[in-house]
Amino acid sequence: MMGYGVLGFAFGLLLVSFDYDWYLAPIMSLFIYAGALQFVAINFFNAKAGFVDIAIASYFVNIRQSFYGLSLLKRFKKTGKLKPYLIFGLTDETYALLTTIKDDEQLKKRWYYFFLTAFNQSYWFIGSTLGAIVGSGIKFDTAGLEFSLTALFVVLCIEQYKSLQNSIPFIIGLIASLFSLVFIPSDKMLIASIIIALVLMFSFRKKIEND
Repeated sequence: MMGYGVLGFAFGLLLVSFDYDWYLAPIMSLFIYAGALQFVAINFFNAKAGFVDIAIASYFVNIRQSFYGLSLLKRFKKTGKLKPYLIFGLTDETYALLTTIKDDEQLKKRWYYFFLTAFNQSYWFIGSTLGAIVGSGIKFDTAGLEFSLTALFVVLCIEQYKSLQNSIPFIIGLIASLFSLVFIPSDKMLIASIIIALVLMFSFRKKIEND
């Protein structure tokens, strides 16, 4: 709640700072619900990007989440009618919680997954709406607010490390990211780093599992 509320608030402030109506924040948070993409979307609007350009960029920004889905196929198998929403609401933060917190066997898992996802979206929705409303009435310099998303990812990474106590996946991620940053064009960096990281993860799978 603290992470999503603050981050959503920052998104709402940033959106209205570019003279967009406040109600766009809750609409985007309800129907798009993709933190990183919503921040990027503000730049799309300002650049007056075309539909095709936005669609392609959105695909590459969010393609990492397809790998999240693959790793949760077994967990979501028996979620029934809740599955479409669980797929829609699978964000970086929700995935981090699902893979870090151990399931309570006393709970009905499909409802546990549903409420975890729904509460996360509600925190983002409320935070972004409040940020947009406050930003509409108070004008101030929003430079640097977009870094709040990066800061949240850093915190999630630290929590994952504390849970796994295994440095190899993080070293692989660092190597893949640095290689892509130096040798791959910026518009293809994300997908390239994901593919390189996956290849290295499979290559060192036995060592990772044994550590």
